[in-house]
Amino acid sequence: MDTLIHVFVGLHIIGIASLLGGFLTQMKAMGEGTARFTPAMLHGALTMLVTGIALVGLNEAQEYSVDHIKIGVKLALLIVILGLVYLKRDDEKVDKGLFGLVGLLTVTNIFIAVLWT
Repeated sequence: MDTLIHVFVGLHIIGIASLLGGFLTQMKAMGEGTARFTPAMLHGALTMLVTGIALVGLNEAQEYSVDHIKIGVKLALLIVILGLVYLKRDDEKVDKGLFGLVGLLTVTNIFIAVLWT
């Protein structure tokens, strides 16, 4: 079961890499006011959601300790990110502030995962 958990952690990291990578590749366009949410960002956020839920279930099945408050905060941030990316996925241009907010929430989610112990 530990191997399966590690596989899902790897997939979760791939999801965050896709979301953050999509944001970082659009930073120059954000400065020009032409940034848009890429399919990679949407797929990355969805991957994070699915693998995150699976990780909580697998860890609880193994009777490992799960910090439900931390998971709830991360889930709330991810839902906001996913909602914004999903609603604006077809727009040719996304407002700088909105695009920057998605990047900020993504980085915040990463630091919560790493620093909240």
